[in-house]
Amino acid sequence: MTLKVYLSGEIHTDWREQITQGAASLDVSFNSPITHHESSDDCGVRILGAESDKYWHDHKGAMVNAIRTRKGITDADVVVVRFGDKYKQWNAAFDAGFAAALGKSLIVLHGPEHQHPLKEVDAAALAVAEEPSQVVEILRYVLNGDLPG
Repeated sequence: MTLKVYLSGEIHTDWREQITQGAASLDVSFNSPITHHESSDDCGVRILGAESDKYWHDHKGAMVNAIRTRKGITDADVVVVRFGDKYKQWNAAFDAGFAAALGKSLIVLHGPEHQHPLKEVDAAALAVAEEPSQVVEILRYVLNGDLPG
């Protein structure tokens, strides 16, 4: 069985690479949002035309990016949403809620310092991991029934 996994959330660390490399021997395909910050921010105006107002500039980008995000989450078997330390990831909270509303298997990934602020998001998840390696082990178990160590 091939597992389709959508990796959403924080874009400032290498957590996606850790998961994709760790799962290289598994029958998993990965998808994610555009993680190049400037491309993500500017896609709307680069495709649909410039905006003099920053609100509309951001709005166009958000709407174009939402097409990719909705498609990726809808097609996924498992959605992993990472909340990082440095920035507030409001889009990650939306993605987690959207995935949960669609009945997707949701794995939330964050450090212990976010347990309280993310308690409602965590409650919607089937698993809450603190490290990318734990996500890999969940995928390995789901696909093969293998436990670590």
